[in-house]
Amino acid sequence: MLTGMYAAEARYLATGGPGVASFDELAPFFDEEVVLHQAEALPYGGTWHGHAGMERFFVAMSRTWDIFDMVAQRILSTGDPLVVHTEVSARSRATGRRITFPILQTLTVHNGRITEVYPFYWDTAMITAACTP
Repeated sequence: MLTGMYAAEARYLATGGPGVASFDELAPFFDEEVVLHQAEALPYGGTWHGHAGMERFFVAMSRTWDIFDMVAQRILSTGDPLVVHTEVSARSRATGRRITFPILQTLTVHNGRITEVYPFYWDTAMITAACTP
């Protein structure tokens, strides 16, 4: 399930995001009441609720990054919650700056769909600076 969701996310972002890509491929991986908690300091920070919130989140991500490659991923726990460590290489749309950073996510799954996500970033200030003209 996680492999499929991350592949769909990568295709969404690679396609170009808002106005080009469709959330339809991602929707089946998320519960209709999903909650995503992003660090407030990020350009796409905040708490995103339900499919409509997730769709707005992916639009915000696509507006932030023109490249967002998940270059290495390790599933550290298959229990509840799932824990995934991802190394990201990304380029800001606004500045053209390219950065690499790790994300550690906990994901709660119920009936085969993601119900809650907590991504943890080591350096939100670096990410925000890279995206600020």
